[in-house]
Amino acid sequence: MREIVYNYIAYNEAKEIVKGRLEARNEEHASELLSFAGYQVINLKEIANFPTLQKFLGRFFPIKPTEIILFYRQMALLIESGLNIVTALELLQSQASHRVFKKVLDETITDLRAGSQLSVSLSKHPEIFAPIHCQSLKVGEQTGGLESILRQIADHMEKQQITGKGIKNAMTYPIIALVVAVVVIAVMVAFVFPAFQGLYANLGAKLPPTTAIMLNVAGELRAYGMYITVFLLALVIVALVYLRTATGKYKFDQIALKFPIVGRINHLNELARLARSVSILFKAGLPLTEILPLVIQSASNKVMAEALVQVKEDMLGGEGLSRPMGKYKIFLPMMVQMVRVGEETGNLDATLLSVAQSYETEAEDKTKSMISMIQPVMTIVIALVVGFMALSLVSAMYSMYGQIAQ
Repeated sequence: MREIVYNYIAYNEAKEIVKGRLEARNEEHASELLSFAGYQVINLKEIANFPTLQKFLGRFFPIKPTEIILFYRQMALLIESGLNIVTALELLQSQASHRVFKKVLDETITDLRAGSQLSVSLSKHPEIFAPIHCQSLKVGEQTGGLESILRQIADHMEKQQITGKGIKNAMTYPIIALVVAVVVIAVMVAFVFPAFQGLYANLGAKLPPTTAIMLNVAGELRAYGMYITVFLLALVIVALVYLRTATGKYKFDQIALKFPIVGRINHLNELARLARSVSILFKAGLPLTEILPLVIQSASNKVMAEALVQVKEDMLGGEGLSRPMGKYKIFLPMMVQMVRVGEETGNLDATLLSVAQSYETEAEDKTKSMISMIQPVMTIVIALVVGFMALSLVSAMYSMYGQIAQ
């Protein structure tokens, strides 16, 4: 989504008037970012957002999550070693290889020298530093545990990256195999079948039913291939446009949670991400009333976000957290039970961390099982399709030789 630049005037926590600029998706998002930073908005005005070299590079050469994870870990280590935040940032900025990231760190150093806090400065770049992470850093600054929060955020991001890589790796082989199969079939339909069809027609041979059907289908594909291709491309474009709408995104997220095998993995990963996020923020000292809006904003699955909105409303009504969660099937029984135990014992952060670890382990095991199952299945399917086509051609040749011999 295109970022909009806003000029703002606000009160900071010291009741001083501050002015500045920030980027956000919309006015509501801008207000939330300023609120997370501890500012009370007086005036917020959209200004012209002309493309810059930094934005161009950031869009086409995005900063890798591994660079941000490494930044958090190195910051924690440097602060723990006794360096102040500005010196630590200057050291990391001098070592940064990504041009955009180097520029962002330079702007952050400038803000810190002007008296801003690290969490506030980083929150001005939500495309790099997630608001939920900036809020955690703000709590760390207030409690004196900044290096601990930095490590927790790095661990959280690392877990998310490992999960994403697992699913990506699981889908790489079937996609490659499918592309290869399509290319092989296209070559046979475009070049091999016409040669055999002409040969059979010249000899006037009677073809076996399977060969006749296959050659007829191939002929139809050649005749109407362009129309079929245009139709499929139009269908893909319509689907992509629909998925960009709120309804389309919600429907897609619903399917993503219910799809066989992959749906369970997605579901477990979403719950693990939620549990780990709440655990980090709760351990940092934030109340649940402030944590839920943050995890709702950061939720990638719209079905999960909608359920969390209802949970937040019920929680504000005095029902706690576990009871509202128990009303929605998207929150699995073990998670609801562990949240209940955490509420009763006062160890909600520890119980949610256990839930996250349990679900992450289960999702990882299921992903590995899916990978091991997909590879032989795809190999067999491709072999059957190509083998059927080759066998049909060979059987036609034997049939033709038999007719000539008679």
